[in-house]
Amino acid sequence: MDDMPDTLDPSSPATTHCFHCGETIPTGAVYPIHFMDKDEPGCCRGCQAVAQTIIDSGNADYYRLRTDLPKTPEAALEELKQLKLYDLPEVQQSFVKSEGDIREANLILEGIVCAACIWLNERHLRQLPGVLAADINFSTHRARVRWDNSRIELSNILQAVQEIGYLAYPFDAGRQEELFRKERDTAIRRLAIAGLGMMQVMMYAIPLYLARSNTMTLDIEALMRSASMLLTTPVVFYSAWPFFQGAWRDIKLKRAGMDVPVALGVGAAYGASVYATFTSGSVVYFDSVTMFVFFLLTGRFLEMNARKRSAEAAESLVKLIPAATIRLPNWPDSREEEIAVAAKLTPGDHVLVGPGESFPADGRVADGESSVDESLLTGESHPVHKQDGSSIIGGTINLSSPLVVKVEKIGADTVLSGIVRLLDRALAEKPRLALAADRIASWFVLALLIVAATVATYWYFISPERAFWITVSVLVVSCPCALALATPVALTAAMGRLTRMGLLSTRGHALETLAHATDFVFDKTGTLTTGEFSLVEVRTVRGDRETVLALAAGLEQGATHPVAVAIRNAAEQAGLDASQIRYLAGQGVEGVIDGQRYRLGTPTFISVEPPPFPMDLTLVGLADETGIMAWFGLGDELRPQSAELVASLKSMGVRLHLFSGDRTDNVLALAGRLGIEDARGGMLPESKLDAVKALQSAGAIVAMTGDGVNDAPVLAQAQVSIAIDQGAEAAQAAADMVLLSSELSRLADGVKVARKTQGIIHQNLAWAAIYNALAIPAAAMGYVTPWMAGIGMSLSSLLVVLNALRISHSGRHNPT
Repeated sequence: MDDMPDTLDPSSPATTHCFHCGETIPTGAVYPIHFMDKDEPGCCRGCQAVAQTIIDSGNADYYRLRTDLPKTPEAALEELKQLKLYDLPEVQQSFVKSEGDIREANLILEGIVCAACIWLNERHLRQLPGVLAADINFSTHRARVRWDNSRIELSNILQAVQEIGYLAYPFDAGRQEELFRKERDTAIRRLAIAGLGMMQVMMYAIPLYLARSNTMTLDIEALMRSASMLLTTPVVFYSAWPFFQGAWRDIKLKRAGMDVPVALGVGAAYGASVYATFTSGSVVYFDSVTMFVFFLLTGRFLEMNARKRSAEAAESLVKLIPAATIRLPNWPDSREEEIAVAAKLTPGDHVLVGPGESFPADGRVADGESSVDESLLTGESHPVHKQDGSSIIGGTINLSSPLVVKVEKIGADTVLSGIVRLLDRALAEKPRLALAADRIASWFVLALLIVAATVATYWYFISPERAFWITVSVLVVSCPCALALATPVALTAAMGRLTRMGLLSTRGHALETLAHATDFVFDKTGTLTTGEFSLVEVRTVRGDRETVLALAAGLEQGATHPVAVAIRNAAEQAGLDASQIRYLAGQGVEGVIDGQRYRLGTPTFISVEPPPFPMDLTLVGLADETGIMAWFGLGDELRPQSAELVASLKSMGVRLHLFSGDRTDNVLALAGRLGIEDARGGMLPESKLDAVKALQSAGAIVAMTGDGVNDAPVLAQAQVSIAIDQGAEAAQAAADMVLLSSELSRLADGVKVARKTQGIIHQNLAWAAIYNALAIPAAAMGYVTPWMAGIGMSLSSLLVVLNALRISHSGRHNPT
């Protein structure tokens, strides 16, 4: 709402308006709301219940902090009838992520109008038994809620939001777009009123400026001033109203926000001009007020659109899943039916996806052969060939031929939903530069108010007729917004750029740390090599080839490591049943088969020195309690872009290290081919961890890249860590970034983007500092008029945003 009734202040005298919603109280209605040791009037039982719930739950400060009114309870009660539907599993599957009884969902909140609303909703949700976390993004009105479904259901959470006067819905890209459209339309209306008012006021102001002394009669001058006042009033009380709302909120929260000097400047200039109009004072500032508001709204409108563009890469991901798809209900029967993806699609369904269409869910190809564009998700520059059994990522695009896909994961369980959740987490975490800029901006406004008061006092004694407009100029010309925008806009643009490249940032600090990384540590298998092993040679010491392979396959029956897969694939018969299996990360596995204990793993693990093998093979030994039985030599190919990656990083001055659990000879041979000086083999996870700690103690900022379970501790220790998407989930969980693309050179591109981002952030901060250092003294000395100050402030913020957008507009293959 744009009009705020006086009942927003709990300390105001009793009125005929409802304490909660502000509506007029019907005659005879008695619904008291007990607040601060007295009864406040309520208009109906609904408002009484809502208000008393807020107060009794310990959130009474909401009525002191809010700057606008909530939605009426009738809207909430209408929605309440539908809430239980959201507890149905078939409904939740499209937007809820489940891990046992632990659930997580993104919601959209309607009715959010100020920071007090965010504070109230977060606090109210976190107090609910069973709610584990609740975080709300003010910019998008998007809430991420995590709860224990055995203690509280989603409908209870939605109802709790409605009990305090708001509406919550499952996140939907279309609904969010609609909310942004409404916000944009409102901004355009405010801007249009300010623009029309400015033009009309200038029509009356110019004759006053051009008229010679005593050539305009007093009644005509008074008429023009009155007309200017009438035209300026809607500009101040409609177009500039958000500034007054923000300033009032900041004052209630006892902080000096960025809207405070703006509201002071506009309010003071307008008030002084109205006073001068009625008292025939010497000077009015209606033209300066309308120009300032117009230019400031123009700048903020352009900022809003620029910020949306900077986040488009991340936001566009949620729109990749199609709304409808063709299901084959009786596959392999060819009968088709069109269904809504969110409502009807379930795991196990078969869907038909034609050329040019998006896949509705994750799954596997059941029939057909085609190529798929995965560039929006993985950054792959070339189409990926798919055939029977190939995995499919929901949201990617089929290019050439129809494919029948068996659905495996839908809704919140898909790869795409996981990426969006990680991006949300990264954007919610502020890096050190952003936190520092926020602290500086908050103190900056307080310092500015002190400077403005000092300037007003000085000019009052030097030149009283100039004191007022000079003070207004000082309040208006400063730009703490540029300081606050310098970091987050650049980071948002950079994360979107990296996402398009196939390098997903999952932590807020990752980009900043990657830019300063001095040392890159690589694992060998699955990182610099493909990790797709094949059995090249078998040397038996006791027993025949089939027997030792069957024993080895039995020990590796549940493992997902590339070595285990290669051994199982090479076994000519099924693996023997093994029990008491025990895995030692980075070393091997041991277990019991037919009462005999066996060990399979590295030479160190089985405590036997291996015979000579070609240097490019990875060795695995099989031994029983009496000694060695066989050696397996496995080959692994170098990733096509490993050499390019190493060369690029070295050219940027990064020191490179290769730490691997493979044979030392094997590791040194690979390092020699790539040009990596520091290469170490035969390392256990503990020794890798110690080696990284040693680098850090010497002052290195370490970036670690790995893919296996045994890499997880080292990834967690490094200042910034990058997991390979095809690797183990434990590695990805410990990592700050995930390489979704198979193009390894994207890591070097990521470093270039990170460094460019840091450069742009420093440019933005430097510009904000230089601008304020020059503009504020100039205004204090009387060289800047209020309308000029408005232009300067708007352009300063806009320049920061446009500079950050240079990251987004970098060429696809030219991140610098």
